[in-house]
Amino acid sequence: MYSLPNKVTIIEVGPRDGLQNEKNEVPTEIKLAFIEQLQQAGIEEMELSSFVSPKWVPQMKDSKEIVTKVKKVGRQFVLTPNKKGVELAMENGATSFAVFVGVSDSFNQKNINKTTRESMDELKPIVEKLMEDGHFVRACISTAFYCPFEGAVDPQKTIELCKEFVSWGVNELSVADTIGMANPKESYNLFHAIKNEFTNTLITAHFHDTRKMGIANIFAALQAGISRFDTSAGGLGGCPFAPGATGNVATEDVVNMLHKMDISTNINMDELLKAVNIVAPYVSRPIETGMYRLYKSK
Repeated sequence: MYSLPNKVTIIEVGPRDGLQNEKNEVPTEIKLAFIEQLQQAGIEEMELSSFVSPKWVPQMKDSKEIVTKVKKVGRQFVLTPNKKGVELAMENGATSFAVFVGVSDSFNQKNINKTTRESMDELKPIVEKLMEDGHFVRACISTAFYCPFEGAVDPQKTIELCKEFVSWGVNELSVADTIGMANPKESYNLFHAIKNEFTNTLITAHFHDTRKMGIANIFAALQAGISRFDTSAGGLGGCPFAPGATGNVATEDVVNMLHKMDISTNINMDELLKAVNIVAPYVSRPIETGMYRLYKSK
């Protein structure tokens, strides 16, 4: 078991992963205010939006406006599923990219109408060109633990997919419990194996809180040596292609846990909660994370 880190990097995914499945149409100016306040709180890495078909993910139809108008602070990712998405993102000034593939074929088919193998074959030249041109690329590994259609995923299949991405030279692997079914033992075991296997690649853990084990899974991943986590302010999130998946682990609750354990994040809690308060009136379900409830009760 590793000792706990002194510092953890939080990658805020609320503006993209948090809002992509939102039923209400969140105005672009509210998204921009949300992002700016997250930056004010000290967030230095963030998923801003995705360049996907607005027919399938209507909440991301303003991605061009978000990317061009947002204040440029730290590393700002955009999710790009294919060559067209990459080209559109680059036309609008994006420099850091996230690509994604589901470990399970069923999830991948539901998501982008391709098998996992077909997705990887399509992505390889795109990723290699991005790397060659000096861009930062994170590979998002969906359904790394469980698939909503196939059930438990063989950990070796997840590791093999990670190996292929690493062979292309990606900067980061974001490994996701997409439907929030993992438990802390599974979290520790998989991230311990990944951490030992890929010593020169940034490893990020991405948990959803469907069964209220997100915080426990993060603690287990911390013990496995992980010090980068995707989180979503307000616990916003869900996946339109993963039935039953609820929000991501709440940034404010994760930051609170880390600070209570004397682990630095460089994030100001008061400013972070102000960001949650900006978006709260515009989303379809009440935000009831632990730290936000305390904030509202004052």
